[in-house]
Amino acid sequence: MIRFALVGAVNTGTYYVFYLALLNGAGLPYVVAHVIAFILSMIGSFFLNSWFTYRTRPTLRKFLLFPLTNLANFVITTGGVYVLVDLLGMNDTYAPLIAAAAAIPITFVVSRTIMTRPDGPRTEGLTHPVRG
Repeated sequence: MIRFALVGAVNTGTYYVFYLALLNGAGLPYVVAHVIAFILSMIGSFFLNSWFTYRTRPTLRKFLLFPLTNLANFVITTGGVYVLVDLLGMNDTYAPLIAAAAAIPITFVVSRTIMTRPDGPRTEGLTHPVRG
């Protein structure tokens, strides 16, 4: 959990740098900046979680499944940013950081499940077909 939190901190920092650059530097609307920054930081998060958090080999299968770990995160943070900015009037500079905090526990559980699952076919619990 500590390694996950460290990777999360790095990932959040990476996301936030991209977000601010796209929001202020490129002048994109905050939702567009959020989505692009989220995707870019998710790619880095996959490799950091593979190598550092779970100490597993990154594979194409895990890379393709990894966005599922962030689906809940994405829904919570995107909805949270919208609610905080448009409905509650919060500054769009700080809203993503607050919204991200709510998604951490859910992301950890889903991430651990995907990243530590073997890539091979599952054989546990399988029985031989009934012959008849």
